[in-house]
Amino acid sequence: MTTIKAYGTESADADLELMEIERRDVKATDVKIDILYCGVCHSDIHAAHNDWGSATYPLVPGHEIVGRVLEVGSDVKNFKKDDLVGVGCMVDSCQTCGACEDDLEQFCEKGMVATYNSKNKHTGKKTFGGYSTSVVVTEEFVLKVPENLDIKAVAPLLCAGITTFSPLNHWKIKKGDKVGIVGLGGLGHMGIKLAHAMGAETVMITTSPDKAKDAKRLGADSVLISKDEDEMEEHKGTFDFLLNTVPVKHDINPYLKLLKRDSTMVMVGAIEPLEPMHGGSLIMGRKRVAGSLIGGIKETQEMLDFCGENNIVSDVEMIEMKDINKAFERVMDNDVKYRFVIDMKSLKDK
Repeated sequence: MTTIKAYGTESADADLELMEIERRDVKATDVKIDILYCGVCHSDIHAAHNDWGSATYPLVPGHEIVGRVLEVGSDVKNFKKDDLVGVGCMVDSCQTCGACEDDLEQFCEKGMVATYNSKNKHTGKKTFGGYSTSVVVTEEFVLKVPENLDIKAVAPLLCAGITTFSPLNHWKIKKGDKVGIVGLGGLGHMGIKLAHAMGAETVMITTSPDKAKDAKRLGADSVLISKDEDEMEEHKGTFDFLLNTVPVKHDINPYLKLLKRDSTMVMVGAIEPLEPMHGGSLIMGRKRVAGSLIGGIKETQEMLDFCGENNIVSDVEMIEMKDINKAFERVMDNDVKYRFVIDMKSLKDK
């Protein structure tokens, strides 16, 4: 085991602070990564604050990791020292169940091993995330990052990117489709960029008229203000697909009216109870509401390759590790466009 620097918290009501954690020694199928950048996801905050009731402490967040390979195990075939790589929300799974065999490790029937706050299969201890100087991950869960991209802005692709790419990809969004992205935040801004790159007529759907300019800068063809009843009526029954990124409880009934017959709205943001849904909104038009959770490793690599081909990265604001608690506050206040990314050199220099 190797002791390294990290930033984590000892309890739900404590700030994140400098601490030391242990990483396992490199095994035959492992890749050791020098972490250069780590994105800040709202999930990191929920976990640190134990909002979902599953946190165990100490907890080191971070599942949007980009870095360079430091060392590979003797059986590693696809990576070598100095390769630019990424690690997302998962670091392991059973690899034998039906979901894993279908390249859907996020739905592993025995439970995926999350990048932090999960049981580490190799040590019997717990996993610690990317708010740290390095990480050791089994080869199957390491991703190749295209060298042409701005690597600091790649980090959020490992969560926000795949969370929005996966449903767009699964529902086969293509040129000519009319796609609505509901909510403009960390997920929504990636949804706009990806849907636009897929050739869809991309419509930003928001409650805030002041977000229209930014939405169009990101690639939206038009903006629909959901509080404007006349505008909503004008777009009724015209959308092939809706990607709902709103992260909190809300009323989805107005959005269902926007869908064409046999069309789908996919939820990726609100991991909590929603306002009651009117069954008639589904029945009258054979419409669907579905959910989606990140993506498997194969699909995540497809997403990174797609972003490399189309020069897509997240809009980011860089911070130093010492500023993470302030960044958490700003995320909760919706005061970031659109993702914070930590320069991990600021931790290594401590």
